[in-house]
Amino acid sequence: MRVRARILFCLFGLALGWARLAHAADTVPTSAPVASSPAIQMGDIPLRADTDLRYAEGVLQRAAAADPASAFIPALDAIARSADEKLYEFQPAQLRNFPIMRLESLERHWNFDARRLTHWQAEMRQATAWYANDAAELLRRQTAWQAIKDAPGAAGLPAVLADRVNVVLAQLSAAGQALSGPLSRQVELEQRANAIEEQIKAGRRAVAEAIDFVDARLLRVDSPPLWALSQSASSSENTLAMLRAGLDIEVRFAREYAAAGSGNQRALHALQLLLLPLLLWLARKSRSAIRTGVMSETAAGVLGRPFSTWLLLAMLGVLALEPDAPLMVQQVALVLAAPPVLRLLPPSSRRQLDLWPYAITGLFLAERLGFLFLANTLFYRLSTVALAAAGLAAILWLLARGRHRTHPPQSERLFRALRAVAWGAAALLSLSVVANLFGNVSLSEMLTSGILGSGYFGLVLYAGVTVIITLLQLLLARQGISRFRLAREHAPPLVQLLIRLLTAAAVVGWAVYAMDRFRVLRSTYAIVTQVLSYTLALGQVSISLGNILVFVISVLIAFWTARMVRLVLHDEVLTRMSLPRGVGNSIASLTYYLVLLLGLGIALSAAGFQTSQLTIVFGALGVGIGFGLQSVVNNFVSGLILMFERPIQPGDVVDIGGTSGQVRDIGMRATRIKTFDGADVIVPNGSLLSDKLTNWTMLDRSRRIEISIGLAYGTEPRQAIELLDRVARQTQGIVTDPAPAALFMGFGASTLDFSVRAWTYDFDRWIDIRSDMLTRMYDALREAGIEIPLPQRDLHLRSISAQAGQTLAASASPELPPAPG
Repeated sequence: MRVRARILFCLFGLALGWARLAHAADTVPTSAPVASSPAIQMGDIPLRADTDLRYAEGVLQRAAAADPASAFIPALDAIARSADEKLYEFQPAQLRNFPIMRLESLERHWNFDARRLTHWQAEMRQATAWYANDAAELLRRQTAWQAIKDAPGAAGLPAVLADRVNVVLAQLSAAGQALSGPLSRQVELEQRANAIEEQIKAGRRAVAEAIDFVDARLLRVDSPPLWALSQSASSSENTLAMLRAGLDIEVRFAREYAAAGSGNQRALHALQLLLLPLLLWLARKSRSAIRTGVMSETAAGVLGRPFSTWLLLAMLGVLALEPDAPLMVQQVALVLAAPPVLRLLPPSSRRQLDLWPYAITGLFLAERLGFLFLANTLFYRLSTVALAAAGLAAILWLLARGRHRTHPPQSERLFRALRAVAWGAAALLSLSVVANLFGNVSLSEMLTSGILGSGYFGLVLYAGVTVIITLLQLLLARQGISRFRLAREHAPPLVQLLIRLLTAAAVVGWAVYAMDRFRVLRSTYAIVTQVLSYTLALGQVSISLGNILVFVISVLIAFWTARMVRLVLHDEVLTRMSLPRGVGNSIASLTYYLVLLLGLGIALSAAGFQTSQLTIVFGALGVGIGFGLQSVVNNFVSGLILMFERPIQPGDVVDIGGTSGQVRDIGMRATRIKTFDGADVIVPNGSLLSDKLTNWTMLDRSRRIEISIGLAYGTEPRQAIELLDRVARQTQGIVTDPAPAALFMGFGASTLDFSVRAWTYDFDRWIDIRSDMLTRMYDALREAGIEIPLPQRDLHLRSISAQAGQTLAASASPELPPAPG
């Protein structure tokens, strides 16, 4: 007993000592987050030591492996080289003398470098994140073990455990030392990336200041008058050297952009590769239709020139999918689009527009060649004046040529608007010539480039939209596509919707391009950004006008997406599956509301709503529901019950509350019933569950027809029953199972009452079948000589006038005495 007591006493003392050690470990200063790890208990030392030693060994192995940061050095060198070249070639003072298009291209180049650097930093951190994580974890574990060693009661720790603590600390320290090399290289790379980021910021800032300077001098004279201009050879050589340097950087920018391989570039290349075989296949399938003249002129022109169509769509893809591409690439795309644009214009438009497309295309191409004269200021200004004068002369000649041309009535307003635009362009080109002559070169360049560029770009968009719409119509009209119910029933409205969307996108794209050419896009963008950033604060809820706009657009997209998903599920997917009655409609409807709810959540998130703000909104909504929206909630829950129980489905014929008709659609709040009179009745879903509902077609489309008929007394009942039964069986639409039945119901006041009961499976035509059966019964009874009597009534006269008495006496038999006088 004494031995046991001593052992228990020693264990109790050890427990108290380790409690003090644990307390000491817990009281490590909290300045370092890694020191917040729980204290290691004495009984856990062996197990924790094995775990931490294995972890330290794993860190040593990873640190000894190849450093992933070395793979990122070439990409960082390329970004640094691009930034250094631009900073060396173009000083901030020189940028103010550059053409605006050159400055915009340089700005795109800096933005491209910034995107590349951001992408490099993200990939670098992702690839080397385990270094920092391992270092932090090693420090945390090392702190926990050091706390045991430094604790006041550490001297009483058994020697085996103390040695284990020292071994673990040494191994963790060695692992930390092994990580110091890769971590130092990572830090050096990050510091270098930060320095490059500052260079990129400085370059972007210098270009932005130069663009602002050029825009600010649009209304100021910035050069000598044209007649007083002189050009020295040294100036020409300096300008030519700058042009060569700029061209070299543009070419390198194009190569770097192509080598970047962004997602948009891959999508563009895939589109270009798939589009040409598709166009060649459509052209081959449509040869006979083109030869016979069955196809329209526009469609024949599109499919008859597949390579031109492919080139135009490919160049439009460059403009649409690569908005941040080098300006040189986009300008080349616009130039290459010129031949297919002129070849693919609809014949009707070509006849109405006359020579306008050729004139604007030629002037645009001539304007693109103006860079050849940039080396000589005098020649460049003379070429700009000549170009503006040629454009003015062409506009005036075409206006005079088309003065007496007649246009279709439906397009007369459009052509009047185009003539007004042409007169405005002529005025601006006149102003461009005058500004160049008197020394306002920046204004002259802007006006000439804006008019010619926006006019040609509008022509490209018009041809592109026409080609895309024609191809969509041809694809939807093909037999392989028309077999789908969605294409058969919804192709016309779908095409109209796509036409509107494409037209709206083209108008917006043209407006942005024109505003950029006329140097008002930046200021407009700044004003719109400032307006949309205006914030409204209501308590804890703050929202900006931009958030409201994003929310509205997101909700509209969610509604459209939900409707399309429901339409595809209802018409194409679920109809091809073997599902129980009403399940397809329930799935389509529930999917619609699920997508709508998901879209609403995304819209709220995109609008910048925080969780706390949504809590306030939903709390207010809950109060509103509690006070005034009980019926709405009731109908909503009833709609869910209708979706899952499926007592009715679209197409059922029902009676509810005195309303009879066919169910058109079942919503979450109400159901629409179309009566047989043609009216649409909206019935709340709650009424469908609480009121008596009769569904005539819930399980099948059968309907019983009952006809009551009265025959004259004296008719043989068996003969009548046989006759009526035969007529019912011979009526088209009456089924034999269950068989028709003719019954003798009783003796009426003036007739023998019979009833004919028959069934039909054609519910939609039961009224017509009943009418046909009545007609047959009447004909059969008349042929059999069976009378359908009129109701008999006895009339008793109490008193009559003398005149009425004489009239009755005259019509009575001769044996009757005359009426008293």
